[in-house]
Amino acid sequence: MKKSLAIISVGFLMISVLSGQSGKKLTIIHTNDMHSRLTGYAPELSYTPLTTNDDKTTGGFARIASILKSEKNSSSGTTLVVDAGDFLMGTLFQALEPSSGFQLKLMKKMGYDVVCLGNHEFDFGPAKLAAIIKASSTGDGIPGILLSNAVSDDEDPADDELTELFTKDIIRRKLIMEKDGMKIGFFSLMGVVADENAAYARPVSFAKQLPAAKKMVKELEDEGCNVIICLSHSGVTEGKSGEWTGEDVDLARKVKGIDVIISGHTHTRLDKPLIINGVPVVQTGEYGQNVGKLSLTVSDGKVTLDSYSLITVDDRIAGDPVINSLIEDQKKVVTGQILKPLDMEYDKPLAESEFLLECDEEGDIRGSNLGPLVADAIYSYVNRHVNGGTDIAMVAVGVIRDKIVPGLQTAPDIFRIMSMGRGNDNIPGYPLSKVHVTGHELKSILEILLLAGNSTPENYCYFSGIRVEYNPDKGLLKKIRKVEIIHPDGTASLVDFSKKNSDLYSITANSYMLEFIGIIRKMSKGLINVVPKDSAGKPVLNMNTAVMDFDQKSPGTQEGKEWLAIIEYLSGMKDINGNGVPDVDQKYRSAIQSFFDVSPKK
Repeated sequence: MKKSLAIISVGFLMISVLSGQSGKKLTIIHTNDMHSRLTGYAPELSYTPLTTNDDKTTGGFARIASILKSEKNSSSGTTLVVDAGDFLMGTLFQALEPSSGFQLKLMKKMGYDVVCLGNHEFDFGPAKLAAIIKASSTGDGIPGILLSNAVSDDEDPADDELTELFTKDIIRRKLIMEKDGMKIGFFSLMGVVADENAAYARPVSFAKQLPAAKKMVKELEDEGCNVIICLSHSGVTEGKSGEWTGEDVDLARKVKGIDVIISGHTHTRLDKPLIINGVPVVQTGEYGQNVGKLSLTVSDGKVTLDSYSLITVDDRIAGDPVINSLIEDQKKVVTGQILKPLDMEYDKPLAESEFLLECDEEGDIRGSNLGPLVADAIYSYVNRHVNGGTDIAMVAVGVIRDKIVPGLQTAPDIFRIMSMGRGNDNIPGYPLSKVHVTGHELKSILEILLLAGNSTPENYCYFSGIRVEYNPDKGLLKKIRKVEIIHPDGTASLVDFSKKNSDLYSITANSYMLEFIGIIRKMSKGLINVVPKDSAGKPVLNMNTAVMDFDQKSPGTQEGKEWLAIIEYLSGMKDINGNGVPDVDQKYRSAIQSFFDVSPKK
């Protein structure tokens, strides 16, 4: 009997040793920068989530849900699903989030365990973000929400509701899960660039990334975590020589104790992990077009990368019917609350394109055919509906969020192009605003924007209503040679740059863009101070007063939106193929330029 017990004990010892050698299996399924792309990409009319091999769209939450379910069922050990931020904001669904909290509840049903907040979660401000999370926190619950380096302002009440969610641990600075004998610690960071892009997060600020990360790692280590995962909305970028840089590369190099960095913000597709100081850094791209799968072994206090893959979310995958049904129901709500009052339907074709229109921030921004179309649409819209019209319309690369993919275009497709922000009405999108500047100030603005576009592609601007000649060989603030205002009737007038010229020129852009004028002085290192004015020449001290009224017969201010401008502009184009749907004008096949290089070399 003793011998048998001894044999059994040795057997258990061997099993224990072998188990220790093989370790615990941990699979992390991850996404980032999904931007509320609940349906497939694109155009939406082509999206058929419940059938396979019959469309060319990518993404869609129903398909992602099927992937998550399949991976959880097939992976050995523990499987967790996480998102690295900017899961909200980018489609018409976002407009209903403060009241419905639909998406976070949907993500919980899909299988998400943890998400972190990115800069675009703050697009409606901290109070609205708090409202979204509160509305989400009903029913079957939501994923754990992380943001470790947020700093509240004790003196400003604008962030009090969000601070309360931190106090109640609805938003957490860290999250610990105990699974299969493992203690897995999560924290998240808002990166420096993401912070700069979170214009409406104020008065919330964000602590410096590296000190915050070191603090969180120590806290998680002190609590006995043997796996530490950072969801970092910071990003990585590839240099011209193929080298990888960025905040998450620095994070892996300079902060010890992190086992995995799930990256976001830069919309970078990494087909294989970046291994920085032994730390895997992964990112899936954008819009839910890929899902990442990271397989790890946790053994004897070490975390080892076993494998990594990107799973393409396309029409080879049949979507989850329950998730799809919930999204279809929400589409009806979007139609009823947003589109029907505008005499539109969710799935009604409004225009058609036989060619791609795009604005690629990482590509040839000067060769974009979409940027000039957007500027022309805004120019046409304002000059048709607003007393006094506008001399110039402008739009920056950084606020153009999508392409026009060949095919039939619906209101949701057009909205995605200019999907950022909200105004003071129930219609999503930043309101269009107008300010006036002198000829001298206009030249100064163009000089700075010319430089800004060269150094920071997202600041490159497209214009309608002007023709500019410049010499890039000239010195600072001396490059612009000639500016002409091109009037709606096609005639042109020369802008006088002299300080004696008191004539005012109107500039239209969305309210977010016009705040750009306020930082011209900073960008020019104090050399230029532009004072935006109203039509009477009085300084505009509050940009809210620059918002235009598109229906002065109705009470209040009837805001104009860029996406509505694009829809109206496209709807006025000719139906070339006779199918009853206007076709995008062929002149937009190639880029329409407003700036012309007149240097001698040209």
